[in-house]
Amino acid sequence: MKILVIGSGGREHALVWKLSQSPLVKKVYCAPGNAGTLENGENLAIAADDVTRLVRFARENAIDLTVVGPEAPLVAGIVDEFRRQGLVIFGPTAAAAKLEGSKVFTKKLLRKASIPTADFAVFSRFPEAERYIDEGDEQPLVVKADGLASGKGVFVCATRAEAKAAVRTILQERSFGDAGSQVVIEECLVGEEASILAIVDGDTIVPLEVAQDHKRAYDNDLGPNTGGMGAYCPASVVTPEIMDEIVRRILVPTVHTMKVDGCPFSGVLYAGVMLTTGGPRVLEFNVRFGDPEAQPVLMRLKTDLADVLLKAATGRLGELEGLDWDPRPAVCVVMASEGYPGDYKKGHPIYGLDEADALPDVKVFHAGTALKNGEVQNTGGRVLGVTALGNTIAEAKQNAYAAVDRIRWNGGWCRRDISDRAK
Repeated sequence: MKILVIGSGGREHALVWKLSQSPLVKKVYCAPGNAGTLENGENLAIAADDVTRLVRFARENAIDLTVVGPEAPLVAGIVDEFRRQGLVIFGPTAAAAKLEGSKVFTKKLLRKASIPTADFAVFSRFPEAERYIDEGDEQPLVVKADGLASGKGVFVCATRAEAKAAVRTILQERSFGDAGSQVVIEECLVGEEASILAIVDGDTIVPLEVAQDHKRAYDNDLGPNTGGMGAYCPASVVTPEIMDEIVRRILVPTVHTMKVDGCPFSGVLYAGVMLTTGGPRVLEFNVRFGDPEAQPVLMRLKTDLADVLLKAATGRLGELEGLDWDPRPAVCVVMASEGYPGDYKKGHPIYGLDEADALPDVKVFHAGTALKNGEVQNTGGRVLGVTALGNTIAEAKQNAYAAVDRIRWNGGWCRRDISDRAK
């Protein structure tokens, strides 16, 4: 097979790396890719949202399977266009991708299907939202812009004043553009979060091993929210009994409702779940592999990923005879540019990558990197996902940070407590 991976982050490097190991795969292309994807495939100078050129490349080069990494092309309908052209592609249609593209859509679906989630209300005008906040109890609230906002459209508010300020930012100041045409205001759930990823083909659901990520920028979960500063897998906080409940009460009714509503879901269904005292509740859905969760999850997957994704993309996931996992846990530590998640400087050369990658049971996944003038440079906020296996979580963490400490560039930094939540 020839496979095209769309995207340029750490998730896409992990996908290219894993897919290239398949005996079924002859070549992997990545559009546009990064310095890491060059190690296992060929990069294409085509943007992830340039659907016309991506379709043309897939047709002209007889691509057997396309795998979409980021959410924006999925929400924009890239799967629909590829299928119209008779091309095999892994991911949800635009209608199904609304699970991530519209928080209002998702909350209404959850309510309709009686899937456990936080109580919520939806508003498109500031006065009504302000009145709702003022009339409710003084309690923590979460305010979310409806559409895609690059992970920045969610505000956890401790007071009414903070909640109203967040609504004002979204609805009146339009800080997120059209993504902020509506807001969701919901109760703030308390508990531990877990990332539940499953491969779906519209009917069959194949859950992956559970991961837990770290959203806050700094140690001890302090600082601003980010796209993710690290993750580990498996997450023991999700016991087999809890996982059974998540499958039964969340994944199955979601996939069933989507099919009944005429937009069957195929691709990665990613449920961000809060484990509350009242049981697991849905915080949000994503419709693709998480980043950085994909890195430790795929590090542990032993089953041929190309075979799994091809079966899912062609409606044959029911033929899969389960998944095989490395029993050792994995820890991924994200190394970031100075200033992230705010402004940061690009173009610094990165040293020590080969030395880190040479360590046993370690893989350095690239995210915001590019090869320029023969050297790898930082080009993004999240730059690397240093991932390691170990016989225990503690050993995997030790191995990951041993690799981290061999890598350096001007301003490079990371959290030092990734996986400390693990029990």
